[in-house]
Amino acid sequence: MSKLGDLGARLHRGEVGYDFIGNRKIWYGLSILITITAIVALAVRGLNMGIEFQGGAVFTTPKTDVTVSQATEYAEEASGHDAIVQQLGNGSLRIQVGGLDTEQSDQVRTELAKDLNVPEDKIAAELVGPSWGEQIANKAWTGLGVFMILVVIYLAIAFEWRMAVAALIALIHDLTITVGIYSLVGFEVTVGTVIGLLTILGYSLYDTVVVFDSLKEQTKDITKQTRFTYGELANRSINGTLVRSINTTVVALLPVAGLLFIGGGVLGAGMLNDISLSLFVGLAAGAYSSIFIATPLVADLKEREPAMKALKKRVLAKRAAASARGEDGLDDGPDAGEAAVVGPRTAARRGRAEERRG
Repeated sequence: MSKLGDLGARLHRGEVGYDFIGNRKIWYGLSILITITAIVALAVRGLNMGIEFQGGAVFTTPKTDVTVSQATEYAEEASGHDAIVQQLGNGSLRIQVGGLDTEQSDQVRTELAKDLNVPEDKIAAELVGPSWGEQIANKAWTGLGVFMILVVIYLAIAFEWRMAVAALIALIHDLTITVGIYSLVGFEVTVGTVIGLLTILGYSLYDTVVVFDSLKEQTKDITKQTRFTYGELANRSINGTLVRSINTTVVALLPVAGLLFIGGGVLGAGMLNDISLSLFVGLAAGAYSSIFIATPLVADLKEREPAMKALKKRVLAKRAAASARGEDGLDDGPDAGEAAVVGPRTAARRGRAEERRG
């Protein structure tokens, strides 16, 4: 068995583990800090909206030896507006200039032909109106709202309302981080970005549901035992699916990274670059939230219930009594259950359990 596979088996058996629930305030604080940074960045810097949302012209040149920086300078001098220039895989240039009408576009095209030393009829010009991007944005907001409502309804039926609330918070968390990074770094927001943002919602939800399913199974008839609290079983659920979550995220990120750094960076694929960039950031944020945010939130909400508070008192009282007798308090009686092992077990504890069974 590989080292990672062996680690996954040990995590599942409870022989090793990280106390996600116990350290949840650290991760809550980190997420709050990141979220505040993202909101401030959005308020101060805003988003670098692409031409699809603000309107303008897109010029595509034939193959040329002119550099991107030179072409940017030429386009800004000709138009009087900021320009975004991308070098495509075949050596041609894609020049975006916002705020141009038809007459201005023709003038800029003529000037670019002179500066770039290419025939004017070889430069393709395309005008984009802001209304088209606005329609796309409105449909995206509608789709996002419908998706959120359906997710909450499904999770509330399949699991419970606390898990639905936690999953919703995790999704909003992922979207906020992704949009905040776009604002901080100044990435251009295009239609491809919107597509990528909507796509990451499914990826983000997948890992969360996997952990929730494990948690639902672990906590079945939880009040009939006095060995573990709800938070401890939630911690076991995260650790038991941790390697799976890591593997899933890495496998998802590798092809997206290929699209981003090879397809976008080397080949200069514009729309492909926009989609893969939002996917890459969103997938990483989704993996983080499913592990460090969603399930700890469920544990927080669940342990506020009177039944869970009473269970915790019984568990702690039993452990205190066992400690006074010099025992570990983790008996292997009929209420323990094999799936309820939480945290590492030392050799001494295993030996005492075997002696009691003998």
